[in-house]
Amino acid sequence: MLKPIRVGPHSWYVEGAPGVASQVNWGYNSNAGFVVTDAGVVVIDTLGTPALGAALIAAIRTVTAKPIVRVILTHFHADHFYGLSAFKALGVEAYAQVAGIHYTDSPEARRRHAQRARDLAPWVQARDRLVSADYWIDGHAGFTLGGLRFELSHLGPAHSPEDLIVQVIDDQVLYSGDILFAGRIPFVGEADSREWLATTARLLAFQPRVMVAGHGPASRDPGRDLVLTRDYIADLRARMARAVDTLTDFDSAYAAEDWSRWSRLPAFEDAHRANAYNVYLQVEQEVLRSAADRALESSDPPD
Repeated sequence: MLKPIRVGPHSWYVEGAPGVASQVNWGYNSNAGFVVTDAGVVVIDTLGTPALGAALIAAIRTVTAKPIVRVILTHFHADHFYGLSAFKALGVEAYAQVAGIHYTDSPEARRRHAQRARDLAPWVQARDRLVSADYWIDGHAGFTLGGLRFELSHLGPAHSPEDLIVQVIDDQVLYSGDILFAGRIPFVGEADSREWLATTARLLAFQPRVMVAGHGPASRDPGRDLVLTRDYIADLRARMARAVDTLTDFDSAYAAEDWSRWSRLPAFEDAHRANAYNVYLQVEQEVLRSAADRALESSDPPD
């Protein structure tokens, strides 16, 4: 059974295992949150398998019998939304950022689902149907439910194009999704690492009392805990930029670097090399675009 952890008068979360999703941890490596209002429960993210979605519902029931009335998805990565089907079975409406509107029908979604069904069977199965949101948020949105004020802000593209944060204003609690990874290596994937760095500063400007990360323990000192995510991404970008600048191929650059600063953190073995490679490719593309822009600016205008 998942164990709800209280972070505010009305705000709770459940904390997944460190590291990556696996059969050993039943795919339970991410966090999800919920807020109990007088008018019902608002859920933030639904975990990484249909079974975990059902387990999250059971965990909420240990805290309150109030109906679950709304789900908010911070982004469309498998470990955060595959549990949505369990909530849809209850008739709960789901909200997400509009940048993810086509995700569940995309080739990337099909590829990821096939990978999860292969690596996380029987917790994820090929016959499982990916379900999406019912309502789409463009930019900022807010609502009041049961006397509590919720503010939703789009901070992507950072970790994902659709990064959405959820603030529970009365509790001074902020659910950050995967913009913050606490105590482990972030998953960079196709993230916009340059924008992600800028977003960490924007996140701090909200000054929450507690910030619930997408992975790892909730932070009661967000300024301190955001340093790990920020410094890791900044370090990757600096090292990979140096490699690109000296025309060093990725394998050689990776082998030449000393990664001991990060090697003891959870998920290093599973995620770090792929993170470095993705950042290498991104920095390479940034350099090429910059060179193309300079060439265009210096070219003679047509007659």
